[in-house]
Amino acid sequence: MNVFEAVKQSVTTRQAAERYGIKVNRNGMCVCPFHNDKNPSMKTDRRFFCFGCGATGDVIDFVSRLHGIGSREAALMLAQDFSIPYEDGRNAGKQPIRPCLRRETEEQKFKRMERHCFRVLSDYYHLLRRWKEEYAPRQPDEAWNPRFTEALQNMSRLEYLMDVLLSGELPERAALIIDCGKEVRNLERRMAELTARDTAGNNEHGRQHRAAPER
Repeated sequence: MNVFEAVKQSVTTRQAAERYGIKVNRNGMCVCPFHNDKNPSMKTDRRFFCFGCGATGDVIDFVSRLHGIGSREAALMLAQDFSIPYEDGRNAGKQPIRPCLRRETEEQKFKRMERHCFRVLSDYYHLLRRWKEEYAPRQPDEAWNPRFTEALQNMSRLEYLMDVLLSGELPERAALIIDCGKEVRNLERRMAELTARDTAGNNEHGRQHRAAPER
């Protein structure tokens, strides 16, 4: 097992954060070290995710970014600080090449799907947070904007789904990716359509503003 695999299996982001001086509360929340964070907005467990700046990744990504070093240097630092044994390639026994490559490819495919799913859910969550602020009713008798309603209905569920991807066991994460695959694809397509529509609307507004006659 190489140093990357050994570290990821042995150390959580929460353990690393606490080891390197970051205070984590009982819920796994801490002040994000990657932006000017006044209140705890980063969730740490097996992985990490900041609800403020959107920073996310695994324990090696966290340490790499925290100390400003490369991924390999971060993995080696963690292996040393947590006394994690690993194979460096010089003393590893010869293994069949084809099965190893097939196993790694399957793992890489799952990781890619997991990252993609988390990115889409995270992007949608940040969009809903913006809608909740921008479209909130200003008067008690004002009708609720559909985007404000959508934000209220979906934010809690998205927080739960992202929490599963951050801290859930492998079978739970795999089940989520399978169950939500179609939903994630629909969300990605819808956000792309919304972005294109908003961009077109802003461009049209800009053209009308430039074409308006001077008074």
